[in-house]
Amino acid sequence: MDAMNQTPTQTIQTIITQIEETIRGKRLQVELALCAFLAGGHLLIDDLPGVGKTTLAKTMASVLGLHYGRIQFTSDLLPSDILGTTYFDSAQSAFRFKQGPIFCQFLLADEINRASPRTQSALLEAMEERQVSIDATAYALDEQFFVVATKNPFEEVGTFELPLSQLDRFMLSFSLGYPQTQSERAILTRAAAHTAPTCTLEPGALSALRAACASVFISDELLDFIQEILHFSRESGAFESGLSTRAALSLVAAARAYALIRGRDFATPQDVIHLLPFICAHRLRPKNSALRPHELILAAVHPDP
Repeated sequence: MDAMNQTPTQTIQTIITQIEETIRGKRLQVELALCAFLAGGHLLIDDLPGVGKTTLAKTMASVLGLHYGRIQFTSDLLPSDILGTTYFDSAQSAFRFKQGPIFCQFLLADEINRASPRTQSALLEAMEERQVSIDATAYALDEQFFVVATKNPFEEVGTFELPLSQLDRFMLSFSLGYPQTQSERAILTRAAAHTAPTCTLEPGALSALRAACASVFISDELLDFIQEILHFSRESGAFESGLSTRAALSLVAAARAYALIRGRDFATPQDVIHLLPFICAHRLRPKNSALRPHELILAAVHPDP
């Protein structure tokens, strides 16, 4: 089928197929990553080194045709190393702003928890408002600006815990895990000959996909269900703190994107239930329970039939 005549869902499936040529056996994670991008959010991947976090980010950026930038977070990284700096141009007798690596479309914040919370906070404005403020001047980022941050387990030496304000700005989080045996064999077999995928999308396709996501219908009943989830997280006493309004907005936007991935123009309670683990994992900390956050919530809150 001609790319120009594809429906949004068909375009999305083409994107997923191209990513899966490199990222084998991780359909769920590929869909979630694309869901976060289409919904206008950001993604946190929390896993051990060497399982494909960076490969997923680079492959996704290449398939989407986005300008890719990478920042390796370290303990001595400064906010100016991310955002940029103002310097005096003696030849022009004027102050100039030199852009930092954050000025891209697709940013990989690699091992984000190896930098101090002060340096991590340099991303807050960019992730929320898609702009950077330096010396009282705001510099706009690209409308497609998307952050994929990788995070090593907190038990590793030389890591810092991410502040809640930073965690809440990630729409979804997940772990990749080790590949299945058959998928790993395919990776090992084609490692030497593999070439990076290229973008086949038409100009404006990504903006059209995001617009299609925004038009997916959310019923009042579904909003009631989401608000019941919020209420339980805040009032049950099961968690150190409840889900924020930003988290609720993320759940609504992600449900719209996931519905579109599934070929529907309306979201369902099952979309919310499917996404809830990845909305809650990095936001909610149970006080006294062996259950995971989404399991606690779904045990108490159920959608109306």
